[in-house]
Amino acid sequence: MKTIKKEYDLIVVGGGMSGVCAAIAAARHGVRTALIQDRPMLGGNAGSEVRMHICGADCHGSRPDSRETGIILEILLENRRRNPNHSFSVFDSILWEKTHFQENLDLYLNTRVSKAQTQENVIRTVTALQLTTEKKFVFSGKQFLDATGDGYLAALCGAQIMYGREGKQVFGERYAPDESDHYTMGNSLMFRSVDTGNYAPFIRPFWAEKFDEEKLGKREISEISSGYWWVELGGDAMDCISDGEDIRDRLLAAVYGIWDYIKNSGKYDADNYALDWVGALPGKRETRRIRGDYVLREQDLMEGKIFEDAVAYGGWSMDMHVIGGLHSREEGGNWTIELKDVYTIPYRCLYSANIQNLFLGGRAISVSHMAFGSTRVMATCSVAGQAAGTAAAIAVRENVSPREVGKHIHQLQQMLIRDDCYIPGFRNEDGMDRLNGLLSVTCSSETEEGRCINVTNGVSRRVRDESNCWISGPVGEAGEWIMLNLPEKTEIGEVHLKFDPNLSKEIMPTLSDLKKKEQAAGIPIELVKDYRVELLDGEICTWEENVTENYYRFRIHRLPRGVFGDRIRITVMETHGDKAARIFEVRAYQG
Repeated sequence: MKTIKKEYDLIVVGGGMSGVCAAIAAARHGVRTALIQDRPMLGGNAGSEVRMHICGADCHGSRPDSRETGIILEILLENRRRNPNHSFSVFDSILWEKTHFQENLDLYLNTRVSKAQTQENVIRTVTALQLTTEKKFVFSGKQFLDATGDGYLAALCGAQIMYGREGKQVFGERYAPDESDHYTMGNSLMFRSVDTGNYAPFIRPFWAEKFDEEKLGKREISEISSGYWWVELGGDAMDCISDGEDIRDRLLAAVYGIWDYIKNSGKYDADNYALDWVGALPGKRETRRIRGDYVLREQDLMEGKIFEDAVAYGGWSMDMHVIGGLHSREEGGNWTIELKDVYTIPYRCLYSANIQNLFLGGRAISVSHMAFGSTRVMATCSVAGQAAGTAAAIAVRENVSPREVGKHIHQLQQMLIRDDCYIPGFRNEDGMDRLNGLLSVTCSSETEEGRCINVTNGVSRRVRDESNCWISGPVGEAGEWIMLNLPEKTEIGEVHLKFDPNLSKEIMPTLSDLKKKEQAAGIPIELVKDYRVELLDGEICTWEENVTENYYRFRIHRLPRGVFGDRIRITVMETHGDKAARIFEVRAYQG
């Protein structure tokens, strides 16, 4: 078997949403990055193998203005444009495209890491086998990032691991169990059914479990066209890693048994429905967690704590599933502890406490079991992944450890905010932005709620009663414009724009027909569609760019060298349906 040696600045192991966002973030900051994924597609639980929708701080749209931005929103908007029918296979291809064609990023699919070589708590190499090509790779890197979900790389290299539920005495958490134990939340297997238009009989296989109303308990069959998160097993006597194959087999028996109940109990209008897809890979919730320099805990979430080293945020409820899933007779399958507000995730949760060059991403970051009930959802994992990938870029550039990146925390926070990540309690303080805090802003029209001066106030989304957005009057044939007047003639190299994609509404791909109906079809109407950016020197236009059919929130316009001006004008010609032009932020950087 041929052995191939590869060397990178950063090696990301695990290609779920967190690993994807981490790898893209690092690569875009100039870091030579490898993304190693042991499946034939990316996305983890969001990919076509599991087909779970991407939840986050907006709590299915119930918490206004809280949806995640940054790379995860870029991906979801791309998917919304090209995948209106919610095909998870198409979503796979979008994730592949975003990584495969990203400069500075090499993607290794079907590649399983089997060994990690460490020396004095520093990872030197990881060895992996690519199943499709029978190639053996030895990857060496300066920094590594575990986004495997299971904390697999961390376990290989001897990182400090947390597993199970911490008792009340460990972190002083009110809702934790009285005593610590080894229980975790379980794995789930999804399914999809379709209306065939004709009677479709179903014969229960002999190996399928038999279900009735008593056995299902309070678990809700809300729709029959897609599967249910509560088809869950493991985390009790069955370990979600070592017993994974047995859990999968039992989940398969459960899915077919539940479908038999739906089809043949006579309680549902299911005569014409037939199974179209049943998952072969269960979606995991909880296994290992990796200890960092700080362990995020229940109290931090309940308080909505803003950490000084905050780099990401969450807001999903502490969603705690019952021990054993379907084996439990507890009502409903889970219990939730609602949070009053979003909370921040400190940088100290995103690197290993004892492995000196190991960053953390995904669900295995440094949190307690109770806090994990919220941080585990994929949109939260995605923004934490982007934060870790950006931190890795600083570590590579400054030749420092993940822990030492903490000395550059303000720089990291400002890089993330510039890249359209939201950090509650923080704003744009980038000294290189020539428009930050600029007061000389005019426009063709504005509303009382959406003054044009808002585009330079440093906050690029609505926060409570503050719109932080320029909202024009109705856009007519001539368009609506906003003008930013620089204090002096300046060479401009980049203009950054952040538009409004309505961060209160979901745009995730989903199996659920009910969730599809709750989403507005198409590109969010608030987004600017056609616009023009101009650099003016007095009344003379020294540079302009016209954009049509925009569907992104965050756009960067790069100017050629040697272009000077003293005013920047953005003219909005059309939105995707809203009457007003809406812009949250305009930045400008010198050439």
